[in-house]
Amino acid sequence: MSDLVCVGAVAGAFGVRGEVRLKSFCAEPSDIADYAPLTTEDGSRHFSVTLTRPISNGFAAHLSGVESKEQADALRGLRLFTPRDRLPALPDDEFYHADLIGLAVLDTGGTALGRVRAVQNHGAGDLLEIQPEGQSGTMLLPFTRAAVPTVDLASGRIIADPPEGLF
Repeated sequence: MSDLVCVGAVAGAFGVRGEVRLKSFCAEPSDIADYAPLTTEDGSRHFSVTLTRPISNGFAAHLSGVESKEQADALRGLRLFTPRDRLPALPDDEFYHADLIGLAVLDTGGTALGRVRAVQNHGAGDLLEIQPEGQSGTMLLPFTRAAVPTVDLASGRIIADPPEGLF
């Protein structure tokens, strides 16, 4: 597990006074400001965050050191991170998406199914995007207790009971 967790991303400039469009990946989107200062993945830049107003798909926000539309546009696509120790502790049956990505997925018989490539959510619940070994395509597995009875972060694996015919 990484010491940094991605909590948001810059989607570009908002207006002409240096505000950015900020996408929050937090369960409560406005909490992103509480985790500031946010950093780049390599730790080379730090930003304080001031949310100015909600907008479609995120917030308009001021990031420290960003004063112009050109500077805001240059940050498009920048992912913003916070140290893991600033995040709240989770109950036993909840996980940060960042902790699931890269875990090996095994079926209940111990057969390797692949690795978690991403966690998707299109409104009906989380889906694990699994990259099967030696294949270019991915499979989506519902992240429910029935389909994923065990997540073992310490061992770096997930035990899955996928629906018939999925793999």
